[in-house]
Amino acid sequence: MTSPSPDGDRIAKVIARSGRASRREAERLIAEGRVRVNGKPIDSPALNVTVADKVEVDGTLLGPPDNARLWLHHKPAGLVTTARDEKGRPTVFERLPEGMPRVVSVGRLDINSEGLLLLTNDGDIKRRLELPATGWLRKYRARINGSPSDADLEPLRRGIEVEGQRFRPMEVRIDRQQGANAWLTIGLREGKNREIRRALEAVGFPVGRLIRVSFGPFRLGDIAPGAVEEVKPRVLRDQLGLSTEGFAEKRAPRRTVRRRPS
Repeated sequence: MTSPSPDGDRIAKVIARSGRASRREAERLIAEGRVRVNGKPIDSPALNVTVADKVEVDGTLLGPPDNARLWLHHKPAGLVTTARDEKGRPTVFERLPEGMPRVVSVGRLDINSEGLLLLTNDGDIKRRLELPATGWLRKYRARINGSPSDADLEPLRRGIEVEGQRFRPMEVRIDRQQGANAWLTIGLREGKNREIRRALEAVGFPVGRLIRVSFGPFRLGDIAPGAVEEVKPRVLRDQLGLSTEGFAEKRAPRRTVRRRPS
């Protein structure tokens, strides 16, 4: 987690780091006059605050910022990766296990895709992992309809253009043929919208199932659908170069899904 600057941090960042809201939501709260600094309402996010300042949101004093944390989540198919959905579809965040703090996703998986989704309570981690410069390989298992040959999939290995959008070369391996379907392992270093589905459809192989199995060094493993597993602080330090001073190095238990009452 980034340490506070001696000159302070932007108010929206401080609110986000407290777990109260995202930066965008914090800016909306400020515009609505719901944020006070040292007892005075503010109407602009262009303000730096330090640990000496008292920040209130809706009359509640913000606590100290949360430690930066990262979770591995096994996203089931049928959920959208947004905080709210205008079509009323169920979201990932509505179905998380009880006791989870406010988190945001690192990238997205579309509603029909499943597998590894990284969740964090820290905007800096989210931005760092989503940067194209990070270049971490994301691996997927894809079940497609048809019997592909290596030659059929070569356009994906070279890089393919679909409807005017260029996709970078992918790693593609045929794992096995299973009746009318085949299973592939696919690796890519970018995450454009429905990239794998669109690329495979372009070469004649519609995707029936798509599972993300890894994101850089983080792997889905045997995490059950709907469950989360927290990444240990030392792994954050080793993999992301984050300071973990003051973190409790304790075992993060795997949590199973406990549905909230409707």
